[in-house]
Amino acid sequence: MAELEARQLNVTDILTDINFKLTSGQHWTLTGPSGGGKSTFLKALASLQPNTSGQLLLDGKAVSDYPINEYREAVSYAVQSALLFGKTVRDNLDLPFELRQQKADEQVQTEFLEKVNLPADYLDRSIQDLSGGQRQRVAVLRNLIFPPEFLLLDEITTGLDEESKKTVWSCVLNEQKEHNFGIISITHDPDEIKGAKHVIEIQGGRLNVK
Repeated sequence: MAELEARQLNVTDILTDINFKLTSGQHWTLTGPSGGGKSTFLKALASLQPNTSGQLLLDGKAVSDYPINEYREAVSYAVQSALLFGKTVRDNLDLPFELRQQKADEQVQTEFLEKVNLPADYLDRSIQDLSGGQRQRVAVLRNLIFPPEFLLLDEITTGLDEESKKTVWSCVLNEQKEHNFGIISITHDPDEIKGAKHVIEIQGGRLNVK
């Protein structure tokens, strides 16, 4: 069972003495006031924001001891309104393969498109022709084609219509069920908070388990 752990983690003057452990298969929903440090916490866990003191461990080993590419494959970070690049959906779904120096598998790509209710011919659709909800679905798929050990989700459904929200979450949770990765998801959505099994709140720079 994989573990991602923060021990007495401090990040600049925003987060103080954070102690937290996420294990395989868990899903924690993270809430708190705007500007309270939620995104900073996820960025620290993703090794995108350096901690000023304390330890960040993956399976008991300091994150700094991992090659950065290996760590980013294990701990994947997805954001609200993620930017797509290149010209087509294919350009974006080729990226996970390219990062691993593998040939893109079109069958896998189209299977994942179907998981978020996008037809196979969307693979060559211009990103300029996608709606906001469709763009976010493609962005999330970049994180799921090769399932990570831990998936960090930073308000990935904010601003989406209800259909897109349901589609994105259905895909994420089905993949979690199949691959047993851990999830931390930031949200302000009352329905998502109400339906969460485990909730933690950042307030005053500290974590509170609710």
